[in-house]
Amino acid sequence: MIRLPLLDSAKPDHFPDPRKALQEPNGLLAFGGDLSPRRLLAAYAQGIFPWFNEDEPLLWWSPDPRCVFHTSSLKINRTLRRRLTEVSWRITVDHAFQDVVEACAAPRPGQAGTWIVPPMIDAYTRLHALGHAHSVEVWDGQDLIGGIYGIAVGRLFCGESMFSRQSGGSRAALAALAQLLRGWSFPLIDAQVTNPHLLQLGAVEYPRAQFLRMIAELTRLPGQPGSWARFNHLAQLEGSRHD
Repeated sequence: MIRLPLLDSAKPDHFPDPRKALQEPNGLLAFGGDLSPRRLLAAYAQGIFPWFNEDEPLLWWSPDPRCVFHTSSLKINRTLRRRLTEVSWRITVDHAFQDVVEACAAPRPGQAGTWIVPPMIDAYTRLHALGHAHSVEVWDGQDLIGGIYGIAVGRLFCGESMFSRQSGGSRAALAALAQLLRGWSFPLIDAQVTNPHLLQLGAVEYPRAQFLRMIAELTRLPGQPGSWARFNHLAQLEGSRHD
């Protein structure tokens, strides 16, 4: 039987030490609490995130190892660069946040359901309204064909999910996000749980203890002031014909 700490609803900033998360299932730390903005921001600042299915209680995780992207090394590869010479895509920031989240929540081939359940959509929509959650969108004309969303805490960006409706759509969104964050001195995009696709895109793994040390400083630094949406001129991606 798995025994987990139950979060105190009266203490939204308090979580168990993430280094004490279970080994199996990897990273499971606690249950309960809520998805209030204050609790979510406190969780991400401590290297913890919510992840649960519709028929499960609210579960909190901090896996070991941790999957991350370095914004300094995540650039457009040759295949995507060639693709961008063939299309007339444009990229925006915070232009269609809820559309991106709902696209990420849509069923995918080989998956019976999604962890981006309605309470999660509502919670991240609230964070977006408060200026903490952000999206990058890729458009082909008026069609949204790719995107990524996540949460900024200090100078750490915590990626939640991305989607693609055309080949290269999610890669373009990820590359644009990395380009934007590099300019603001955000060194990392937290990708949370490792999978082969993320590693193929350039993600690397760190032991959880090292990851927690890395983010301890980043999450205390000042983030990007003002509205991300004013950077919608990000239609130019490095290495593409739109430079």
